[in-house]
Amino acid sequence: MNEDTVPVRVRQVIAAAEVSQREFARRIVMDPSKLSRSLSGARRFTVAELSRIAATAGVDAGWLLGTSGETRRPRGQGTTDPAPGGRPAQIVRETVELIARRGFHSVRVADIAEACHTSTAAIHYHFPGRDELLEAAVRWCMDEDTARRDTRIAEAADAVEELRQLIEMQTPYTERQRVQWSVWLDLWAEAARSTAVGGLHVEYYRQWRTTVADVLRRGMTQGVFRPVEPEPAALRLTALIDGLASQVLATAPGGPGTSALDMHNALLAYVDETLTLPGRTA
Repeated sequence: MNEDTVPVRVRQVIAAAEVSQREFARRIVMDPSKLSRSLSGARRFTVAELSRIAATAGVDAGWLLGTSGETRRPRGQGTTDPAPGGRPAQIVRETVELIARRGFHSVRVADIAEACHTSTAAIHYHFPGRDELLEAAVRWCMDEDTARRDTRIAEAADAVEELRQLIEMQTPYTERQRVQWSVWLDLWAEAARSTAVGGLHVEYYRQWRTTVADVLRRGMTQGVFRPVEPEPAALRLTALIDGLASQVLATAPGGPGTSALDMHNALLAYVDETLTLPGRTA
């Protein structure tokens, strides 16, 4: 492997994709800080990371490594597909589904290979260890959630609508939302045992609470929210969302207990009573 060539060629791939470095890290399910250090030469790309880059960008792995005679640069790919492509994406998506149904500790690499209709060797090519694969699945959920959150906020007319959109997004109405919440619930338990997963847990909630706090700040500037301390208010609201979601997940759809509609209505009532100025309802 030509270590001097690899970062240069990965930068060419990112440029051809016409996306930010952070977005490219999301596509290849890689910690953005690791990608940054690898591009600067402070750390080496692993073979598995390079295989994901090649599969996602549609370039030859030998070209990335500088071991083939290929000299053609990757062509621009545009930004029509915001998710990682190819086999790595399939592996991560199937892992997320299995975690949601069985939990972290019940998911084996063999189970993932079976779900992907491939071999365990093919799984290990992209994700060498089970722990790395499970962490990639968590990061996938985090990135997917963040991307949807940014889209919802961008579509809102003001901070009241932004907060309403965030509540809608966090309420597990659909099977897809229930799957993602199931992964989060399992993540909470795993975070207490795993330093790596715990770090992802802390990172996600820091981003999530910062998003809510920023919405509250905008709302106060716009004159639609009461004057509150944004960070404590964001902590209370996100904690309420978590507690209600866990009740909804413990309730069979259509059965007795806390429904998604109950959760949604309770959150809107809380926002109206504690955050929204009179005359402006969420």
